[in-house]
Amino acid sequence: MPTGRLEHVNITVSDPERSAALLQKLCGWHERWRGPSQLGGWTIHVGSEADYLAVYTREGAVEGRFAKGQPLNHVGVVVDDLDAAEAVVAEAGLVPFNHADYEPGRRFYFFDWDGIEFEVASYL
Repeated sequence: MPTGRLEHVNITVSDPERSAALLQKLCGWHERWRGPSQLGGWTIHVGSEADYLAVYTREGAVEGRFAKGQPLNHVGVVVDDLDAAEAVVAEAGLVPFNHADYEPGRRFYFFDWDGIEFEVASYL
């Protein structure tokens, strides 16, 4: 049976520079690559050496906010300092909500500027 791992997720955003900056500050990631996408538009890859989030845009790709759960429920990230991560989210003008502490760890959620929901968890 094959063995797999998640290499990347590609999300469409209205401002990839702003989204990439938030993700780098929130998760301690770095920019891996940036450039034009094959089908038009612009992409920035931010993450670690092993995996990343691609933040993509093209003209007319995002008009208004995405509806909750359309097309995905949320993107989950794990951090080593949940309180510091929450401060990063608040400094960006975004609103943390739904704080919880249950197995396997603490967490909160936030919507980015385009309505994409993120879960930020810590298992420490």
